[in-house]
Amino acid sequence: MSDTIELRIYYEDTDAQGLVFYANYLKYFERARTEFLRKCGYLQNELLDKNIIFIVNKLDIHYKKPVLLDQLIKIESSLLELKKASFSFNQRVIINSQIMCEANVLCGCVDLKTKKPIALPDELRKKMLDKKNAS
Repeated sequence: MSDTIELRIYYEDTDAQGLVFYANYLKYFERARTEFLRKCGYLQNELLDKNIIFIVNKLDIHYKKPVLLDQLIKIESSLLELKKASFSFNQRVIINSQIMCEANVLCGCVDLKTKKPIALPDELRKKMLDKKNAS
């Protein structure tokens, strides 16, 4: 199942040529993953209280077409795989059904104090699976 959020491109998002600065796509994808978790019933600060963080372990990104100032974009996030201590997403920036940028992102679940991999909380894992299987 995919989840979608919308964002407007502001001046601060762009470079000297008026195009979205390449690193900002990572911020958009991060926001979309955070909203995916929120829709699963989890807030980042609640996970932090339990000493749980998610880190990006691997990223494969393809910039296909430029995004410009004031455009309205959709960020589509699809959960590809869910393992014991990691999960991966395919994420896309879309304008009018056209894919502008696409990335596959692998995230790991890590203990905040030890910085070592840990299992995803069972309840979160179940809700993520339910959301994935709802498609």
